[in-house]
Amino acid sequence: MTNRGFRFRAACASMAVAVFLPGASPLPGPVAAAAPRQQRGCGEFTIAVIPDTQNYVDYQHQKATGYPVDGAEMFFEQMRYIADHAKGAGGDIVFATHLGDVWQHYSLWMDPGHAERGFKGMPNSQSSEVAESPRKETRSFEIPTAIKGFRLLSGKLPFSVVPGNHDFDALWTDPEHPAQPEQRGRLKTGIRHLGGVAGFQSAFSDQSEFFKGQAWYVASHDGGADSAQVFTAGSCKFLHIGLQYQAPDESLAWAERVLYRFPGVPTIVTTHDYLDRAGEHDDNSNPDNSILDPRDNNPQMLWDKFISRHDQIFMVLSGHIGGQGYRAEPNLYGHAVHQIMADYQGRWQVAKDLGRKDAGATLGDGWLRLMTFHLDGDKPDVRVRTYSTHYGKFSTEMKDYAAWYKGHDGMSKLTDADYLRRDDFTIDLGDFRSRFGARAGGGNR
Repeated sequence: MTNRGFRFRAACASMAVAVFLPGASPLPGPVAAAAPRQQRGCGEFTIAVIPDTQNYVDYQHQKATGYPVDGAEMFFEQMRYIADHAKGAGGDIVFATHLGDVWQHYSLWMDPGHAERGFKGMPNSQSSEVAESPRKETRSFEIPTAIKGFRLLSGKLPFSVVPGNHDFDALWTDPEHPAQPEQRGRLKTGIRHLGGVAGFQSAFSDQSEFFKGQAWYVASHDGGADSAQVFTAGSCKFLHIGLQYQAPDESLAWAERVLYRFPGVPTIVTTHDYLDRAGEHDDNSNPDNSILDPRDNNPQMLWDKFISRHDQIFMVLSGHIGGQGYRAEPNLYGHAVHQIMADYQGRWQVAKDLGRKDAGATLGDGWLRLMTFHLDGDKPDVRVRTYSTHYGKFSTEMKDYAAWYKGHDGMSKLTDADYLRRDDFTIDLGDFRSRFGARAGGGNR
């Protein structure tokens, strides 16, 4: 996680659109949304957004290791809640998306693919053991626990899982950028690199028990590290594209082909690291953050090369950075793209309640996002709310919510009311019909 400023940024669609520089992307030109299609109606529906669950699934956060509660059970509570409120169970949740960092630990020192390409690693006494010590428990406990959790959703509704940085097989320090103990931030621990998705594929490949043969799982790339799903609400159809952390050019080219298959279908993109708490793109090319494989793309590159160039993408969801962030930004057609970040992995009131006083006891306290869409009325919008499956309450129903979390999230300067609005707010989708017609939907399989 990183420390950044704390403000929401909303760049209205009426703002001037930035000039796209020729040659900045290997991909073809921008794609406009197809002609609007009239639909009968979408009805009210909800998308469940599951932020980083790594601390619930962490093998060290279980009673068997001396932790006061089984973190895995809190993860299962979240999945049961979504399953119990799925459309097929009489609820209104039509789709669920996990924002990445499903589990905690790495399982290799370096993945074979990067070793074959000549990448080197070095010991690093300044780096945390969570980051660079591979653990056998990743494969023996954490990945099986993740699979067990998603089995609670299987068959209940369409869903997506994307690999976050902790879901890669390996993370190592680049010898050309070693630890600098005298520096601050990530330079203190050196510049580190990620690689390998074999562990992720063992749980969530396109051939997994969750996705193989599912009509709503419409495309995949890199063995399921990138994937696409369709879901319906009323008579309306939506497309979701999940992109792996720091998605490489090959992933973006694949995602563009998916959009060509579903022209005009309103599209949501999920990727693990994209927005920060200040509403800025979390630019991982900065040397104080992490180094990129030359094939990969940081968040600003994702915007420039892919998201801003395709008019049917109207929303981007991400996690990774503790707290909340929001940004509305015009794409190359002047239409707003709503970019939303939420990550509650650092919350540890539950651990405090059980007598743990150390910040290493963080769990997440059961918080997830519920986004309820209203597209049929005169003013299309989406209500974003934050709900704890542990406490059984929305953020606005918790009298101690700001007292518990405002300072922890680095937002002490905000009033309680302003802080609460970061977890309960409404997004105006005012240009939705000009892009997708009087109702959402359209496109072909």
